[in-house]
Amino acid sequence: MLVHGNLTGLKASQIKALERIYRRRVPMDQVVTPELARYLTEQSLEIRRQIGLIIDRSGTVRYVIVGDDREIVIPDLSDYGRGRSGLRGLRCIHTHLAGESLSEDDLTDLALLCLDLMVMIEVGENGLPGRLEYAHPLPPNPEGKGVEISAVPSVFDLDLDLDRLLRSLEQELESQIAETVDLSDPREKGILISVSQQPRYEVEDSLDELAELARTAEVVVLDRFIQRPRQVNPKYLLGEGKVKEVIIRALQQGATLLIFDQDLSPAQVRAIAEITDLKVIDRSQLILDIFARRAHTRDGKVQVELAQLKYILPRLTGRGVAFSRLMGGIGGRGPGETKLEIDRRRIRDRITRLENELKNLSKGRLQRRQRRIRSGVPIISIVGYTNAGKSTLLNALTQSAVFTEDLLFATLDTSSRRLRFPLEREVIITDTVGFIRKLPKSLIGAFRATLEELQDADLLLHVVDISNPRFEEQITAVEKILEDLDLGGIPRQLVFNKMDLVSAQQVEALGRRFDAIAVSARDRKTFEPLLKMLEGRFWPREMEGPD
Repeated sequence: MLVHGNLTGLKASQIKALERIYRRRVPMDQVVTPELARYLTEQSLEIRRQIGLIIDRSGTVRYVIVGDDREIVIPDLSDYGRGRSGLRGLRCIHTHLAGESLSEDDLTDLALLCLDLMVMIEVGENGLPGRLEYAHPLPPNPEGKGVEISAVPSVFDLDLDLDRLLRSLEQELESQIAETVDLSDPREKGILISVSQQPRYEVEDSLDELAELARTAEVVVLDRFIQRPRQVNPKYLLGEGKVKEVIIRALQQGATLLIFDQDLSPAQVRAIAEITDLKVIDRSQLILDIFARRAHTRDGKVQVELAQLKYILPRLTGRGVAFSRLMGGIGGRGPGETKLEIDRRRIRDRITRLENELKNLSKGRLQRRQRRIRSGVPIISIVGYTNAGKSTLLNALTQSAVFTEDLLFATLDTSSRRLRFPLEREVIITDTVGFIRKLPKSLIGAFRATLEELQDADLLLHVVDISNPRFEEQITAVEKILEDLDLGGIPRQLVFNKMDLVSAQQVEALGRRFDAIAVSARDRKTFEPLLKMLEGRFWPREMEGPD
C-alpha cells in the first residue's frame, strides 16, 4: 500500500518505515494503541513532518499520510460511504510537532468529511507521545455546539471505550435525522442555495420556483439557504467559510444533494466537489434532469440527450491529475489518450451523431408542416410558462387526452390536434414545451427544432396562470424567449387561465388592462369568448353574416 502526501526528500528507508504501519491493527474499542502512537511520534520527529492515519472501525489502517510541519492533506474518502447516521466510519489520527491544539481546519475536516474522530498526538521530547486531544461530532443541540473536544496528558491516560462511544453517537445522530427525514424514502434529499444580489423578494420567488422544479424531479427539499453578498466569490459562488457552513448543515440534516439556483461554472463545480462528496448541481442541470424524465418521443429524447451532453462536456473532469496527460513534447507525450480524453472524444462523436439525427428528424417535421400549410387549415400554437395549463386547455378544447399533471414540464413533446367549428371549419392547435425563467441555453438550442412548429403558426395563444402572483414576470419571461427564437412577429393573444381561482372583478380588470381573454381550462363553459375570437380572426365574413 502506498504512503500518501508529501514524500519529497524522504529516504527510501523512511518511506518503508511508514509503509509498515499498514500491517498494524488497532482493537475496536481503542482510539489508538500506545505502541502505534509512539511509532508515529518517533517517525514524525525524524522526518520533521506531520504524519496522519485514517483508520476504520475494524482497526484497519486505510491511509498513511505525510504532510509538512503544519498540516496534512487528507485524500479523497468518497469510496467510503456515509451510514444512516451520516458518519463515514473512519477516524483521523495525526501528529502535531509543536503540540498545538486541534486547529479550525482539523475541526472543519471532522465535520465536512463525516469522520468519527479527529485525534491529535503531540510529538514530545525524544519523539515520545505527549498530550492527546480528540474531537467527535455532536447531534444538533440547544447550545449549538457542533463538536465535543477532550484532552488527556498522555496516550497512556486515555480511558475511552471507542466502540461504545460510536454506537451511542450513531443512535443519537440517526434519531435526530429521522425526526426531519424519512430514512426509508429512497428519493434524493436536497438543500436549495441562492447567491444573488437581487432584491430579496425576487430571490425568494426564484427559490420557490426552484423548489417546484425539485418536487418535479422527485427531490425532497430539506432546507434553503440565501446569501446576498456584496461581491460573488468566483471560486465557490458562496464564500469559502459559508460554503463549508452550508455543507456541514446539509450533512447534519441527512442531505445528499446541493442545488444552486444560479448556474455554476465547471471550475466552481470542481471546487465545491473537492470539499464534499455531496452531489452538486445547478438550476440548469435540474431542468435537464426533468426533461430527460419527461421526454417520450424520439424527437424529445434526442434533443434532451444532446442538451445534456453539451452541458456535461466542459464539466467532464478526472479525479486529480491521474487522468491528464503527463507532459507534452518529444520524449514526454504520456501514455497516449487518457481515459478522460477518450470520454471527451466519445461525447463529441455522440453530439455529432445526435445533431445529424436531429436534422433528419427536422426534415420529417418540415414535410408534415408543409402538408398542413398546403391544406390551408389555420394553425394555432399554444405557448406559455410551464404549468400554466396549456395541455389542459388543449385537452378541453379538442376533447383529447394529452398527459397533464400539476408539475413543471409535465409535457415536453409537441402535440397537435384538430379543433372543429360550425360551418365545417377547423383549425390545428399545437401544444409546445413550457418556458421558464433562466431556461438553459443548451435547451433553447436543442429545442429550437421542436419550436420550429411555432414559425408556421398563424396565431400564438399565450396562456398565463392568472392565479400566480408573479404572472407578469412570467409573461415577460415568455415574451423574451419568443424574441430570442425570432418569433416576435407572429400575432399573439393573451389567454388568462385559472380564472376560477381569482375574483371576477380582478379577472375583468386584468383582462381590460392586458387585452386578454379569461378562461378556466377545467370548465368548457368559459370557452365561448375564446372560440368567438378565433372564429372572428380566421373567418370574419362568416361572423358578419349575410348582407
